[in-house]
Amino acid sequence: MMSAILLPVILLSASFVAASLSPALAQSAPAAQQATAVSPDAIKQREQELEAAREEQRKAAELQKKLKADMAAIGQDRSKLNQQLIDIATQVRSIETRIGETEGELRPLDAREQQIRASLDSRRAEIVEVLAALQRAGRRTPPALLVRPEDALQSLRTAMLLGAVVPELRGRAERLAGDLGQLVALRKDIATKRDVLARDRDKLKDESIRLAALVDERQRKQSAIEKDIEAEGTRAINLSKQVDSLQGLIGKMEQDLKSAAKAAATANLQGAPPAPGGKPNLGALKDPARLSPAIAFASAKGLFAFPVNGRKIRDFGGSDGAGGVEKGISLATRAGAQVTTPCDGWVVYAGPFRSYGQLLILNAGGGYHVLIAGMERISVNIGQFVLTGEPVATMGTTSQVASILATTASQPVLYVEFRKDGTPIDSGPWWAANEGEKVRG
Repeated sequence: MMSAILLPVILLSASFVAASLSPALAQSAPAAQQATAVSPDAIKQREQELEAAREEQRKAAELQKKLKADMAAIGQDRSKLNQQLIDIATQVRSIETRIGETEGELRPLDAREQQIRASLDSRRAEIVEVLAALQRAGRRTPPALLVRPEDALQSLRTAMLLGAVVPELRGRAERLAGDLGQLVALRKDIATKRDVLARDRDKLKDESIRLAALVDERQRKQSAIEKDIEAEGTRAINLSKQVDSLQGLIGKMEQDLKSAAKAAATANLQGAPPAPGGKPNLGALKDPARLSPAIAFASAKGLFAFPVNGRKIRDFGGSDGAGGVEKGISLATRAGAQVTTPCDGWVVYAGPFRSYGQLLILNAGGGYHVLIAGMERISVNIGQFVLTGEPVATMGTTSQVASILATTASQPVLYVEFRKDGTPIDSGPWWAANEGEKVRG
């Protein structure tokens, strides 16, 4: 009787290796064996897919309803809109971080699973021998068995626990059980992390929709204030074609373009608030209605967050890959990543420029400019004042900056450069060393 309980393991000699270790073998079954009629399982699957589509539609309708309610609540209150933008942009970047971390955790787990599967697959002969020996210990044909690593592991463990494995096979059975145990544990861990990843991706999608709606509302209000915003944008692009350097572009914008000149003049007057006791007033960042920088740029060292979640691949002063020296830093990001402002400032240029792709230039006051390039889409206009942490652009799927495209074309890269009185400076001292030190809007 005991042997009969243990006998299901014998079917693994052929089907476990084929179905669990080498899925491709299972896919090579003749098409003639497939059912020609629609099976109940297929009908059930289609019903589930239809129900999932209906649920997506319901969620989309609820989200649209909530967005309308949010817009109505904001009304004409600029400070509420700014705070919503900063808060949701922060959430989006937080979710992006979690997704990146989970994907990073999954990579070694997936690799380890493949290693174990490859090891088991390479030991087919040993597995067949062990399972055949277990079969000989039985007295009757075993019942059908669902072939999964979990089934194989349970059968082996039961066999060893009840002494059904002969002494000379015990060591080999234990090693096999150990590998199967690792495989089962890995599969569970991977499944859990993939569930978390799926939930975060769904949440990112919803939050990104909310953020896009708020950005559109912000720009609609901005357009209502600046009636000639579209004409100014066109004029800025035309002026940018007349210069061939970043410093020339900044000078051209702040001298010849009305909106940029106004922003620059305002920055010169209001761009350097005093720092009581020599320390920046971080409490001023909590005012979403401010129209000038809360902190003087020069006194904000060690406080800024990177404009995008990413990995630094080039640093200030390093080689630019073309025989020159880097004047800024480059951050490799995920596709579609949200770009936010590291500081308060006035937009003096927003659009394409030479080999930089889409370029955003902020006048941060005190003679400082922040240049951000490589995005796919910019969502602010020239002359606009933006707050620390406010969403201003989104990344594409590949690098847009020509100097980086030549060496890192497989993923989007954001280029960031700080300038003081027209000269590029090392931005390193301004970046926060850890999450807790970063300034938030």
